[in-house]
Amino acid sequence: MRRIEGIELLADFEAGRIDPRRFRHNDHVQVSYELLERHPFPEALLHLARGLRWLARKAGRPEVYHETITAAFLALIAERRLTGQYGDWQDFAARNPELFRKDLIEEFYEPAVLRSVIARQTFVLPRHAARQEERS
Repeated sequence: MRRIEGIELLADFEAGRIDPRRFRHNDHVQVSYELLERHPFPEALLHLARGLRWLARKAGRPEVYHETITAAFLALIAERRLTGQYGDWQDFAARNPELFRKDLIEEFYEPAVLRSVIARQTFVLPRHAARQEERS
């Protein structure tokens, strides 16, 4: 049953029928998963970014779209999908609960980077080496 809901969620997302006030982080994760089920990563990113930009504009807040967060979360979801054996969306969701934490991306990026204008406009690579040196 949940799989059908995922297909419907994706169809509504791609058709622009989503109410931005009701589209939560969990929905972002599920739409990302569904897109990756159907498209290679670059195409999934194109569909996801287009849909999220549209939702932000529909909500009257185009500035909330964030390219780095969008691409980084999609990459995490894609990596998990390919490195695990999952029966379906429910199995994937149950075995990857950390993906439902909005702040997960902060484990890979410094807060100043995520707040930057450039990170909102284009994908910025995480800078792990610098962070590890600071901790030593």
